[in-house]
Amino acid sequence: QVALVESGGDSVQAGGSLKLSCTPSGFTITSKCMAWFRQFPGSQREGVAAVYTEGTGTYYDDSVKGRFTISQDNDKNTVYLQMNNLKPEDTGMYYCAAKPPPYPGRWFAWESYRYRGQGTQVTVVT
Repeated sequence: QVALVESGGDSVQAGGSLKLSCTPSGFTITSKCMAWFRQFPGSQREGVAAVYTEGTGTYYDDSVKGRFTISQDNDKNTVYLQMNNLKPEDTGMYYCAAKPPPYPGRWFAWESYRYRGQGTQVTVVT
């Protein structure tokens, strides 16, 4: 069965760090566009970061550039989102998503992803 499992969400103080993990079952992360999205209450999901696992590029939303890093470990079949200097406005549900070639749609287009996780909650408190 194909699934994406996220983990690592937690409650953390502002200025702190968290590392989210996304591990698919039923497929490998190789030759995929793997992305992280987040959703705030009452809002649409927005793209946070994406990596084309063939090594052709990484992308970030402007709000997280310099603070968040997306990475991959092919041996562990896992994609990570390292989040540093967290702010209260980073609070939300974080989702992992994956799509195979030919990678239809923009990296930040949630609906273009074939596989989507159930989310992990990140809460940043002051």
